Amino acid sequence: MRKENIAGFPVCGEPPEAVLRELGEWMDRDDRARWFVCANPHSLHLASRDQAFARAIQAADLVTPDGAGIVLASRLLGGAIRHRVTGSDVFEHLCRYARQRPGRRFFFLGSTPETLAGIQRRMAASYPEIVVAGVYSPPFKSDFDEQDNQRMIAAINAARPDVLWVGLAAPKQEKWIHQNLHRLEVRVAGPIGAVFDFFTGRVRRSPLVFQRLGLEWLPRLIQEPRRLWYRSLVSGPRFLLRVVRQRLRRTPD
Repeated sequence: MRKENIAGFPVCGEPPEAVLRELGEWMDRDDRARWFVCANPHSLHLASRDQAFARAIQAADLVTPDGAGIVLASRLLGGAIRHRVTGSDVFEHLCRYARQRPGRRFFFLGSTPETLAGIQRRMAASYPEIVVAGVYSPPFKSDFDEQDNQRMIAAINAARPDVLWVGLAAPKQEKWIHQNLHRLEVRVAGPIGAVFDFFTGRVRRSPLVFQRLGLEWLPRLIQEPRRLWYRSLVSGPRFLLRVVRQRLRRTPD
């Protein structure tokens, strides 16, 4: 699929419907595991300072434009990206896609036992055609050791899921998938972070009007200022500065 160089990373430049269609088709392929990254200004800023995270993003099969700042960056660079493709968009699309193929199996890795129980209840109510093959709440630590990884991988592979959803927050979730994808017996792996909380209702997603205006970050910042101030007020501006520098480095036609 067509890609655009956004601050050194290959972001998919296809329309949202084409991106989501491609991701759905992955679920029907069994030749190898594929995975995607939802890129926003904060994650690309972190990746510019974290080589392991940068390698993970570069290695993903698809990088979607999750964040109004990515759309703005594409415009500044003369690209064609005009709409976001968020983690919530991908999750909802693959749920609808799997609903048409009863028996598809999902596995949820990450978050707390309480959140995972909430996901199981919501999936049973909203998508009864999908089998929640398993859930796993890993230990809360900055880095997993090999024993942790073996336990997670064994649980996932024993459940035989078609799709593995990972909610460990960036950059931990992307690095974990990148490091362990070759050991996972899945068709699709998706790091979707906050979607676990959105889906259960533990965290309310910003109203649709803010999403359409590219201001989804604002209500969330007001709700959780201590956790989100850096990504909203520091990472975003620094990412856009990198994009402006990228634009200025280009040789005029």
